[in-house]
Amino acid sequence: MTQPASTDQTGGTRLRVLSYNIHSQKDDRAALASVVRGLAPDVVIVQEAPRRFRWRPKCAALAESFGMVVAEGGLPSLGNLLLTSLRVRVRETWCLQYPLTPGRHMRGAVFAECSIGAARFVVAGSHLSTDPTERPGQATLFKKALAEVSLPLVVGADLNENSGGAAWRTIADGCTDAAVAADLGDRYTYSCANPRDRIDALFVDPRIEVAKYDVVDTPEARRASDHFPVLVDLVLPAAAG
Repeated sequence: MTQPASTDQTGGTRLRVLSYNIHSQKDDRAALASVVRGLAPDVVIVQEAPRRFRWRPKCAALAESFGMVVAEGGLPSLGNLLLTSLRVRVRETWCLQYPLTPGRHMRGAVFAECSIGAARFVVAGSHLSTDPTERPGQATLFKKALAEVSLPLVVGADLNENSGGAAWRTIADGCTDAAVAADLGDRYTYSCANPRDRIDALFVDPRIEVAKYDVVDTPEARRASDHFPVLVDLVLPAAAG
């Protein structure tokens, strides 16, 4: 798949974003790299990235396999990772860790303020708990952090629940659900073996136009992870920020 044009007819800046739970790279790594390289994203929001022993070189190796560079994430954001192409300038980054519920995995979020030319925006990613009792609280903390951002916002997340759930509603409030904007809310993202749920979401600030949305279902994607990647082409406002 080719890279979208850098600007559209209105003067807005085009941005291609991929949100992808890579299943801790437990599946076909060559297929994983091929899927991402073929889609040519500007930004990849990764869930289940390296977060333990030697996480820094592992994150760097993952980025290199995609033809990208690390912006932020890994251990500080508990497995959430932001990767960018050289087209994107990363200005500032920060991470969030949710409080640990005893007996559960720690979860977190990652943020990066970026720019392409004069267009500035913030990308954020998170992976919420599988536990329905702690997931709404994590969503509330994530939403509070998102609300502090004034720039146009792009949010990719594995919410571990379908649309309509409490956590999903919290994150979606005031945002555009890219799938719904494209009238493709019926496209499932999980699991690749038995697609039955849309638990991977990509939300954008209302100031951002959703030009295209796709759940990438190919034989290669089915080998690469247990989640399908979510791809969007966006148009950033001409005077973003």
